[in-house]
Amino acid sequence: MIEVTLEQIAQITGGELHGNNTTVNSVSTDSRHVESQGLFIALVGERFDAHEFIDEALAKKTGAVLVAHPIEQQVAQVVVKDTKLAMGQLAAWVHQQCDTKTLAITGSCGKTTVKEMCAAILEQKGSVLFTAGNFNNDIGVPLTLFRTTPEHDYSVIELGANHVGEIAYTTQLVKPSVAIVNNVAAAHLEGFGSIDGVKRAKGEIYQGLTADKVAIVNLDSQGEALWGDVLSDKHVLTFSANNEQADYYASNVTVNEDGYPSFLLHSPAGEQRVTLNLIGQHNVANALAAAALTAQFGATLKEIAHGLSHLAPVKGRVETVELNANVRLIDDSYNASVPAVKAAIELLGQFTGKRWLILGNMAELGQQSLELHRQLGEHAAPFNFDYILTYGEDARVISEECQGIHFDDHDTMIEYIRTELANSLTASQQKHTLLVKGANSAGMFKVAKALKERVL
Repeated sequence: MIEVTLEQIAQITGGELHGNNTTVNSVSTDSRHVESQGLFIALVGERFDAHEFIDEALAKKTGAVLVAHPIEQQVAQVVVKDTKLAMGQLAAWVHQQCDTKTLAITGSCGKTTVKEMCAAILEQKGSVLFTAGNFNNDIGVPLTLFRTTPEHDYSVIELGANHVGEIAYTTQLVKPSVAIVNNVAAAHLEGFGSIDGVKRAKGEIYQGLTADKVAIVNLDSQGEALWGDVLSDKHVLTFSANNEQADYYASNVTVNEDGYPSFLLHSPAGEQRVTLNLIGQHNVANALAAAALTAQFGATLKEIAHGLSHLAPVKGRVETVELNANVRLIDDSYNASVPAVKAAIELLGQFTGKRWLILGNMAELGQQSLELHRQLGEHAAPFNFDYILTYGEDARVISEECQGIHFDDHDTMIEYIRTELANSLTASQQKHTLLVKGANSAGMFKVAKALKERVL
């Protein structure tokens, strides 16, 4: 983070400075992790008030605090009406001072993959700031922007949301020059209410683009008329996995025996053969999105192809691990939405040998949850997987549709997998492929982690 004085912070946030006008060069919202020249921001939520942890922050020698009311402790403090809004204002200011070329990504699924792809491509051209982990909400985005320095040439910012208005807020902080809705699907329906609600919420990212900036639209999954007005003064480019009318599209798609796809990328700059370092044909669409985004910052077709072919796997996101000579784990346990689980089912269907579909609940689907889980069971049934295991109440219907086995706890599931693998491999050395997926709240990462530690 760049250095900023408390007087500047007070001016930026409309707050009042109490105490010395010190300089800070880092920010933290966690009292356990503050620095001596840092600013501790006391956020207030429905179930917590970080003002209660100021003493802990002071014990760590924090340099100053941003608070919603004056405090008695002897420390330099900026007092504001709302610390969360003030944090956003300050983060946006820091980011704008550094003047990096910025793109923003949202969508129902694939956001993190596209973000990682863009970073891998742009790192060939310069220094890249990009969202770490899942810091993509109204708290995480400001914390990402605080990390901006003048040395960064590019910023790749992921924007997530579970309610209407969240992306409109974070996009105004980011102020990208290029933005994309990667796709739209049934996800976070509790907060959005309907698929049209999802489209409106995701389309908020385009509101953060000023006139003549670049909006990239997925022809295979778009907001249709709902985005028409906001896109009217933007430079619109399109991408599609197979629609030749798009500006960026793929042809001659092939998938090798290990699940890695290759395709011919078509773009306004020409054609380029691309081989991905991520398994799954669904990642072709993500690669096209990354190509369209990074090309706006001057990435050449060769740089795009090189970045996509050297992308490091992201933990818990279609991460392939050879547990032993006969057992392959596809760890996709980080999260789950309807289209992502369908893509995972189709990915597993491409493999030969014994195939295990191991699923946990999807989350935040509201009243449609049970029906959407049932649809996944219907989608999986024709693949005739050797094993279908489920965890989480609504996921039970997937096992019912596919004659699978449902488990009430992770430990029992893990022991079943180990026992079945041992028995099967004793009888035959046929290759086993296990795909693990579920919402974060389903905790399927525990299953993947246990298998990585000991498969038999």
